[in-house]
Amino acid sequence: VRCVQETGINAEYMGIIIMDKDKDKTKGEEATEELSKIRLTLSAKEIKPLEDVCSQILQKTKELNFKFRGPVRMPTKTLRITCRKTPCGEGTDTWDHFEMRLHKRVIDLNCPIKKVKEITGFKIEPGIIVNVSFPQYAKSAIITLN
Repeated sequence: VRCVQETGINAEYMGIIIMDKDKDKTKGEEATEELSKIRLTLSAKEIKPLEDVCSQILQKTKELNFKFRGPVRMPTKTLRITCRKTPCGEGTDTWDHFEMRLHKRVIDLNCPIKKVKEITGFKIEPGIIVNVSFPQYAKSAIITLN
């Protein structure tokens, strides 16, 4: 404003121009949303529905032109239980062996937080657990989608 007064240019006119430039900057800032790193961890007992959900998430991410990494296949956890067949404990030592396998996939997305709902906004089968975490925060919030 001092330069404007010294040069003799109309200060009100320059003030309007400066305000217009500031308005343009705020419009540009609103258009570009802040990208954040989001980690989706999917786990299920069966592989086929898990792979279907992963492919749908990747397809939506590609449609919205966001960067992603994955799905990374984590090692399968096998939970085993061994128990006697006879309830009373009498008789020969015969055992039953039961096991449950847990399959896990990790997908890292680089998109605005508001778009996660749009990416995961389709019907997910009941046996699949989806955890959404934000690794850039020290205490990351974990959201479970069912």
